[in-house]
Amino acid sequence: MRFPRRQLLQILSFAFGSNFIAGRNQLGVAAETAVNYGLAGGPAMEKVTGIGGLFFRAHDPAALAHWYQEHLGISLIPTSYGELPWQQEAGPTAFAPFKEDTKYFGDPTKSWMVNFRVRDLDKMAAQLQAAGIAVKIDPQSYPNGRFARIHDPEGNPIELWQPAEPSK
Repeated sequence: MRFPRRQLLQILSFAFGSNFIAGRNQLGVAAETAVNYGLAGGPAMEKVTGIGGLFFRAHDPAALAHWYQEHLGISLIPTSYGELPWQQEAGPTAFAPFKEDTKYFGDPTKSWMVNFRVRDLDKMAAQLQAAGIAVKIDPQSYPNGRFARIHDPEGNPIELWQPAEPSK
């Protein structure tokens, strides 16, 4: 995307001005913000605000929904407008299509995998193991956090992610 010189200077001015407030590692975020909110003189891009639902086929939807509620704390879908749906905490969300022949999901017949953020991976793993659920914790810690893998009763892969603490 090319900007006329004046727009580029506005973006950089906003970004560098934000650098005094946000810190050096936030400079790219400030520049992106300037572009996205129309501070660069062009129209602001409309974006989705998050994931509103995850829908998938199951052999026994009721039993599977109950498993997710019992073991991961995900409330069942409301049956009336007076009930509240499950609320997730704010945080990062990865959106990443994979090649159709990826081995990352495990079973090649599974076409999706969900990743859930957790506060304490070790406590969640212990809780699941106590319920008889196999948990494979990745022994490596990555710059973005720690991971573990479980499967629901229908064999769908689930990744658990404890995000790394933000550097101060």
